[in-house]
Amino acid sequence: MKSRGESTRERILDAAKKLVMANGFAGTSIDEVLKETGVTKGAFFHHFKGKADLARELVKRYAVNDLKMFQDFDAQSQALSDDPLEQVIVFLKLFEAYISNSEDPAPGCMYAVYTYESRQFDPDVLDFVSDTLRQWTSIYVRKFQEVFDKYEPALPVTPRQLAEMIVSVIEGGLVLQRAHGDTGTTRRQSEQFRNYLTLLFPTATANAAA
Repeated sequence: MKSRGESTRERILDAAKKLVMANGFAGTSIDEVLKETGVTKGAFFHHFKGKADLARELVKRYAVNDLKMFQDFDAQSQALSDDPLEQVIVFLKLFEAYISNSEDPAPGCMYAVYTYESRQFDPDVLDFVSDTLRQWTSIYVRKFQEVFDKYEPALPVTPRQLAEMIVSVIEGGLVLQRAHGDTGTTRRQSEQFRNYLTLLFPTATANAAA
């Protein structure tokens, strides 16, 4: 069980995430976080040195949760299929199910917030965001390399290009999702990327149909 202090810290981070995703970091004050959580200013500063420290810890928690989620999707996809392309398809479907959660639809992307408001943060925070996105991309690079090891693509493309493409599709989908208030945008774009993969690897599709 979490201690009282740990619970308070998590409550502050949860409230900060909600406010930052809705209003941006510059538009979120410590007083608003305190109002949202009901904690005292003394309790806040017991856990965080200030707003910059809160920003650093918030994005770190967000990144850890993201990477754990992707690792879980990876493990599930490997358990469900031995075929590398099918694993990628399952992986993407798991992500689509998550991003379409009607109870808690994603309002946007924390990485986008931090990137757009780069002047608000220390360079080490932005470096952390960049490194996290590289780790995210590397998961896809590895999975696509396994597909290339078994199947020949119909067009000239590399595993890294595909990995960068799906990361761009997801990040762009989250931005449009927030701009238009349409929580299905990212899911639909991921589905289109899956359709592209079936066209890119017709041999794999033919084998699955046989």
